[in-house]
Formats: sequence, C-alpha cells, structure tokens
Amino acid sequence: MFGRFRYFARETSISLRRNLLMTISGVLTVAVSLALFGGIMLLSQWVDHGTERIKGGVRLEIFMTVNASAAQIADVRTALEQDPQVKDFRFLDKDAAFEEFQRIFRKDPDLVRNVDAEALPTSFRVVPEQAEFTNRIQRRFEPLAGVDDVATPEEALRGLLSATNTARYIFFFLSGVLLFSSMFMIVNTIRLATFARRREIEVMKLVGASNWFVRVPFMAEGMVQGLIGAGLAVGVVAALKVGFDTWFDSPTGFFREFYVTAGDATMISLAVLAIGVAIGLFGSIIGLWRFLRV
Repeated sequence: MFGRFRYFARETSISLRRNLLMTISGVLTVAVSLALFGGIMLLSQWVDHGTERIKGGVRLEIFMTVNASAAQIADVRTALEQDPQVKDFRFLDKDAAFEEFQRIFRKDPDLVRNVDAEALPTSFRVVPEQAEFTNRIQRRFEPLAGVDDVATPEEALRGLLSATNTARYIFFFLSGVLLFSSMFMIVNTIRLATFARRREIEVMKLVGASNWFVRVPFMAEGMVQGLIGAGLAVGVVAALKVGFDTWFDSPTGFFREFYVTAGDATMISLAVLAIGVAIGLFGSIIGLWRFLRV
C-alpha cells in the first residue's frame, strides 16, 4: 500500500515538472480566480454584518443651521417630544459636537486644530420607534425653521448597497469565467501529460494495470494544481481580512459598523480550498476522458 502511494506521488511529481509552464499557468489562473471569489465573499460578509448592525440601531441626525436661534431649537425639541414615532432623542450643543468631532478625528490633529467649536452645528440625535419611521420623521422635520438637514442611515446605506451589489455581480461573473478558464487550463495540462506518456500507458495496460492505476497520478496532478492555487488564494483572503480590519477602522463612525469575523474568513478559506481541489479533480477527469478505455 505504501509502495503504491509512493509510486503515485513520484509519478505526479514527474508529471508536474515535465509540464512546468502549463502547471504554473494553471496554478496562477486558479489562484487569481479563487482570490477574486474569496474577496467577493469577504465583501459580502462585510456588507451583510454592517447592514444588520445599522438596521438594529437606526437613528437620525437633525442638523440645525449654524445660526439657528434658541427659539427654533426649542420648537424642534417640542416637536420631537410630541412625536409618537420618536422613541428617544439627544441634543448635542456646539461643545458636545466639538468633543465628538475631536474624538472621531483624533487621528488627524491638523484637521482638529483648524476647526472651531462655533463652526459646528447643533443637532438632535433621534431614535425612532421603528426603523420604518425614519423617512416619515425626515419628511416631517426637514421643513421646520432652523433645520439645515435631516440625515438618515438609509441614504448612505442605500448607496453603499447599490455599489457593492453591482460590484458583487460583476466580480462573481469574472471569477466564474476565470474558474472555468483555470479548469480548462488543467484539462489541457492533463491532456498534454497523457499524450506525452501514451506509449507508457499502453504498456501499463498490456501488463494488466487497471484503469484507476493509470488515472490516479493524473487526477492527483490536477488536484495538486488546484490545491496550490487555492492555497495562494487563501493567503490573499487572509491579507484581505487584515486589510478590512485596518482600512475600515474608520474615524467616521459609519464604517466601524462593518466587520468580518475570523470565523467568516476561516469558512471562506475552507470553501476556497475545497473549490480549488474540486476544480483540479474535475479538470483532470475531463482531461482523461479520451483515455477511459485505453
């Protein structure tokens, strides 16, 4: 049993080295396609987690004009207190707004130094009774005197979801094309290997070698190509996970709601490895199709 395994390993290694250029091309194509696939899956998880967290803590921000009078601020406060669709609200005066500004942009001290508290508007941070009430509250308070803008998370979220969904579909299509390309690259590699060794295969059949004994080294060759390519793609996925954690540790607060867990990255990496091995296996089976009855 061990001798047979050693034979298969040796033949697989010989075949990989014999078609080195095709092997490298196949591995790189698998790596690129699976890295793209893994990146898309990470992006999907990142958006899904952030969307759920934002929906679970929806709030509006009613920004007053910089020169809003005390009476106008009092009118907005009274309207909020009387609105049955408002669950809770908090008023941020200029000092509180400046403290929050300093905290948010603590990594950019030059910006903080150039901004004065008087330049920042006062605002009301509003929590609706239900997330569905945000648009109604926005329409109700925007016309009030002294109100500059009513910002809702749906505006930013809608644009983000639209952009990410479009990118997701495009990259899924591209990764699918590349996955098929990588599989057929492996098909061609296996066909070249079997053609180069056709006389050896004929001799093996004449002396009684079974079909599986002939096929296993070639199937292993395809699986090794897929596994190496997938391993490279997993490295890219891990780097992207670190990148998501670093790049989106944003001072704006909005992107802090988005994250990818280590469990997400692990599951995606396992899926990438499984797909890589499957591509190599099916590619080798297709490549051996002509030789099923040698």
